[in-house]
Amino acid sequence: MLIGVPKEIKNHEYRIGLTPSGARELIANGHKVMVQRDGGKSIGLTNEQYEKAGAEMRRDDH
Repeated sequence: MLIGVPKEIKNHEYRIGLTPSGARELIANGHKVMVQRDGGKSIGLTNEQYEKAGAEMRRDDH
């Protein structure tokens, strides 16, 4: 299954729907995970953490 994780766009909302550890678990179970670039930045999660977990980072326009 392909799972896409966008960043939050509501005012004063900083969460993201999936952490790097959650992405790692999904990928280990055969899923493909794509995360919007800088989606977790506001809560201290980096693109590199998601990439290390095996997720693909996507730009806003894709």
